[in-house]
Amino acid sequence: MNLFSFQEIITSTLTLFAMIDILGAIPIILSIRQKVKHIESEKATLAAGFLMVIFLFIGENLLNLFGIDVSSFAVAGSIVIFIIALEMILGIDIFRTDPDEKSGSIIPIAFPIIAGSGTLTTIISLKAVYQIQNILIGVVLNLVIVYTVLKSTKHIERVLGKSGLILVRKFFGIVLLAIAEKLFKTNI
Repeated sequence: MNLFSFQEIITSTLTLFAMIDILGAIPIILSIRQKVKHIESEKATLAAGFLMVIFLFIGENLLNLFGIDVSSFAVAGSIVIFIIALEMILGIDIFRTDPDEKSGSIIPIAFPIIAGSGTLTTIISLKAVYQIQNILIGVVLNLVIVYTVLKSTKHIERVLGKSGLILVRKFFGIVLLAIAEKLFKTNI
């Protein structure tokens, strides 16, 4: 048996890319960046990567230790996503950043936007089908993409302009609200 499978790596990478949806998260990231003024791309990427790798190796056991099933974890994540969506649509602040966390890099960017309940649940599901080393490569490839997008936020913000940012934020707030509702409904 081969240690590495190109097919498993591609499938894991594309599955995680779709679940993380970093391109769809750009409006959320830009909205957070406007609030906190600075996103530490390295910190957010490393924290998200840490969560994903931990979940790859001990995720289901960790949830079981707390008496939490995967569906309950997904419902909790959907509620956080719902709140972020409301902020985007209504232009209000519900989410308060930790006073010591001036960048918004860990919460909510690393978790739940990048390594949210959907991503972590997907990692547990992939583990049931694919070899760990192939999933791990898929995680690393996605983290490279995530880092690149996070580093590009200033440029993206300049290209869209103030009106473009407002339009994109409102539109994707509605989309995010629908995703939160679907995640909630599927796992309730």
